Amino acid sequence: MRIGIDFTAAVRQQAGIGRYTRSLVRALAELDQSTAYVLLSAGRDPDPAPWPENFERRELPLTDRHLSILWQKLRIPLPVEVFTGGISLFHSPDFVLPPVLCGRTALTIHDLSFLRLPECSSPGLLAYLNDAVPRSIKRADLLLADSESTLNDLVALMGVDLGRIRVVYPAVDSTFRPADHQEIARMRERHALQGPYILSLGTLQPRKNYVRLIQAYHRLRMEQHIPHSLVIGGGPGWLDQPIYDTIAELDLQEHVRLLGFVDEADLPALYSGAEVFAFPTLYEGFGIPVLEAMACGTPVVCSNTSSLPEAAGDAGLLFEPTDTDALADALLRGISDSALRARLISSGYAQATRYTWKESAQRLHAAYLELA
Repeated sequence: MRIGIDFTAAVRQQAGIGRYTRSLVRALAELDQSTAYVLLSAGRDPDPAPWPENFERRELPLTDRHLSILWQKLRIPLPVEVFTGGISLFHSPDFVLPPVLCGRTALTIHDLSFLRLPECSSPGLLAYLNDAVPRSIKRADLLLADSESTLNDLVALMGVDLGRIRVVYPAVDSTFRPADHQEIARMRERHALQGPYILSLGTLQPRKNYVRLIQAYHRLRMEQHIPHSLVIGGGPGWLDQPIYDTIAELDLQEHVRLLGFVDEADLPALYSGAEVFAFPTLYEGFGIPVLEAMACGTPVVCSNTSSLPEAAGDAGLLFEPTDTDALADALLRGISDSALRARLISSGYAQATRYTWKESAQRLHAAYLELA
């Protein structure tokens, strides 16, 4: 058996699906050192860590945009085997499949936010996803979902037969653990963070619900006089102007810190230094940041929608994300209720240990064997 994997997201994206793909495939490499794998990517892998002998790298002198135009927009039937050589199975971990000549196919669907919340996507991205993702779903022999919530969405929104779907959970890297005082101090100095802070993490886009988070934070500053700043780590996204407008309208320029993309090496200390981690997203395929914060010993308050109850379990304080008052109340409790904080921290450690990349790789490997 020879398995091809689209490794482009791992090479091109530092966060999100890129981190997911890197961690999952590295765990697969530790688990299976006999099956032949071909990792195909548009661009050179910046990670210098060696791969086992059964893993071969194929790097194309193209961008991911070029491949998207070639395979998804122009639909040129150039099979992926031209680049990988003969394969028994091809897995795409990023929503869409290239043409595959004769092998079986697995496709990872992280979420269906473009169907659940189309207003949260830019028009161009929405048009692309509505065209390319359903076609890929129909062609795939097996679909891999990030959560039971995504599995249910595939059935309800796309009419996918339940027998074609397997859940492969994301997980928490072992690097996420409580940082010591020196690590936190160095991180604070790098990002010029002073005093207590509330943390949120994710790309600046409407689905992350940052406008309501900022409004809830403002209410706490005005009514409860909290000394905390609000720190949001995440690169610029799309339809993000209302975030900047809200900060300006509420005169919070000195109190809301937008860090931009945060290097992965800084994340454990950033989580560990926060008084509370807030994840008010309107919809999520799984929500890895929730578990990362828990692994770092930080109390978590998060939305009660989509996959978040699944990810957080009973270790998070959940709220309705469209209710700004409920969000503000959850933040206040997460900051000030010492008994609640102790319970969330303790149960958070236990919840985070439930999801490991080793188990995720085992689920993925089982799906490959089932297909092949």
